[in-house]
Amino acid sequence: MLVPQIVGVAALAASAAAQLSGNTAVLDYGTFIGEQDDDAGIINFRGVRYADAPVGDLRWRAPVSPPSSNLGEVDASSFPAACIRSTADGAEEEEVVFKYSSAAVSGYSEDCLFLNVYVPVSTAADDSLPVLVFIHGGGFQVGDPDSDPPDYLLSSSSEPLIFVTIQYRLGSYGYLGGKAIGNDGNFNVGLLDQRAAFQWVQKYISEFGGDPSLVTMWGQSAGASAVMFHLLANGGNNEGLFARAIADSPPIGIQPECTGTFAETLLAELAEEAGCDDVQDVVNCLRGVDASDLTSATSRTLARHPTMLYPLQPCIDGDYLTSTIVPALEANAIAHVPLLFGSNTDEGSGWSSGISVPSANTSMPNATEDTAYAFLQGQYPGFTRTSFNHAVDLYPLGRYGYSIDRQAQQMYGEVRYICSAVLAGQRLSQLYQYHYDNPTTGSTHGAELTAFFSPPDNSNIWEVMREYWTSFARDGRPQAARASPWTNTPNTRMLLHPGRIGMEYVDGALQNRCDFWHGISEELWT
Repeated sequence: MLVPQIVGVAALAASAAAQLSGNTAVLDYGTFIGEQDDDAGIINFRGVRYADAPVGDLRWRAPVSPPSSNLGEVDASSFPAACIRSTADGAEEEEVVFKYSSAAVSGYSEDCLFLNVYVPVSTAADDSLPVLVFIHGGGFQVGDPDSDPPDYLLSSSSEPLIFVTIQYRLGSYGYLGGKAIGNDGNFNVGLLDQRAAFQWVQKYISEFGGDPSLVTMWGQSAGASAVMFHLLANGGNNEGLFARAIADSPPIGIQPECTGTFAETLLAELAEEAGCDDVQDVVNCLRGVDASDLTSATSRTLARHPTMLYPLQPCIDGDYLTSTIVPALEANAIAHVPLLFGSNTDEGSGWSSGISVPSANTSMPNATEDTAYAFLQGQYPGFTRTSFNHAVDLYPLGRYGYSIDRQAQQMYGEVRYICSAVLAGQRLSQLYQYHYDNPTTGSTHGAELTAFFSPPDNSNIWEVMREYWTSFARDGRPQAARASPWTNTPNTRMLLHPGRIGMEYVDGALQNRCDFWHGISEELWT
């Protein structure tokens, strides 16, 4: 394993008057004692609480942030418990390069609204360093940031910066809809947790030597979807919470209305599984269910939807979120900040093979077009057979070696992940787009994270990618000392390939396929 060292920390100011007190940060609600790693050149503040525990009456309510009581002196050297995950009963979900087991295991808690702050050693309180805030992926149902270490990113930045990772409510704890929730709670509380974390950064990051006016929001997979939601939230008013944004493989999943049929169905099913279906006040009953029982009930609820990878998603609430993603991107009705979006070549690989129902699993040897349609309709229930037949014309089977699995993978990769970046590249003038293609280590969903968190060697591509991302976080333009200049010309993107790093045009056939998917956006995503 490589052992990176922080570059440039010797140039930081060392004035005793402005110096952080060693590994201690004093906030108005607590004193946090971090862990100083001199070998890496980083002070790790792990498990910094940014909101009250969302338990009891605070379940399915907006986060209370900052914490409402003084925490005293807090040991911030260890990671906190991760947010409880929501997976189908007995299923093993796979997201990015990590595997997650059942949500009801040790190390997970409903009390999980914490973040981690990573600061270069010798940072002074008045250094005003740029801040990069990472939102982890996991389909809004699983995931945590423990596997996202800061070492390589901070060592690759030509100037010091601060790295922050956040936890937020997942699955049924973060994205339960239905009229009853709206009447006595809040929708999309997982997104509101993220927003509260960004508000926390605005208020407190200067105590760690950061500049609240130089905050970059960065998400991957579901985290990238969250980035898009925060960009379009409040009609594009980002409330000054971030100055730029990065979205790695930004997925567009279903975005139903929070009080629509799909949301009501999930709420009713969860209430039945939790024993709260025959009561007058469903939400009050569900708030009284023990977390382990609610997690088990969620698993059984998800098992009722075996062909759908991620049923529990953000919904259109009419308040924070008033538009679905495609119309907002098409109309440029989002926060006008510099953006960096992109995707990987093989985004669609492997997803269908995880479906337990053979009739929707395209990796089965007897898979047919009916199988491919069942898989895609499982992710987008409104997707019609007529539209699927049009898609087949755009993705002729012969192009994929007459493999139904490869054909379906390409469809799914483009409709969910690749085309969102292509659309943004078509419509948004402040956007830098990339295409990650690495035949050596793979280009599947999440593969680009290797560059930032776990590079296997000293290959030039990893260092260049980290330089691009960290320079964008510093000044809104991706630059690397040993690579081509990156332009934001419409319909071009940076090819990130071990053998060639340079600008390329977005293929016209890909644009046509993306135009098709976006042309049926109401059918797919509402």
